[in-house]
Amino acid sequence: MVEALNIKGFRLFPGYLDRAAQERIVGDLRRVLEDAPLFQPVTPRGKPMSVRMSAAGRFGWVTDRRGYRYEPQHPNGTDWPVIPESIARIWSDLADCPKSPECCLINWYGEGARMGLHQDKDEADFTYPVLSISLGDEGQFRMGNVERGGKTASHWLQSGDVVVMGGEARLAHHGVDRIRFGSSTLLKAGGRINLTLRVVT
Repeated sequence: MVEALNIKGFRLFPGYLDRAAQERIVGDLRRVLEDAPLFQPVTPRGKPMSVRMSAAGRFGWVTDRRGYRYEPQHPNGTDWPVIPESIARIWSDLADCPKSPECCLINWYGEGARMGLHQDKDEADFTYPVLSISLGDEGQFRMGNVERGGKTASHWLQSGDVVVMGGEARLAHHGVDRIRFGSSTLLKAGGRINLTLRVVT
């Protein structure tokens, strides 16, 4: 584990998952997505996001014309699948949190996809961390400040890297500027999967 980006509470575990562990998680995710297919969310202003999304757990995070929020069901009306043990175990090992994750958000980045700077603030208690898992193509992760503006720092996350954001980093603005499409052979069609585990209630 290393402290990265000089932001207190941002912990990076580079290469935490070896190739075999990554492949197991991808296999588990394929089964999740059979019941909760990826969908393209839109912002409250009606703009389609460039990532495709799904989730597992008690809740999934969604966005549409009604706003940003957590919902207990997929937009198709079915309950979200259970978070696979291969993923939940990482939270148990690294999050240093007394509660289990209630949401595993699944973001898939295809070629050209990105995520603008934002805060994770739709949860009830910000003392619980957010844990992020990178799979597939490398992504340029950018970290900013709790308040908008000011200097930012970036770091290329590789497949198998895990990040935990707690403390001051928990409400810091962050995003993904771009991916190096085709930089990994983990996903047959290319792209990057980012899993974020969080406590919702």
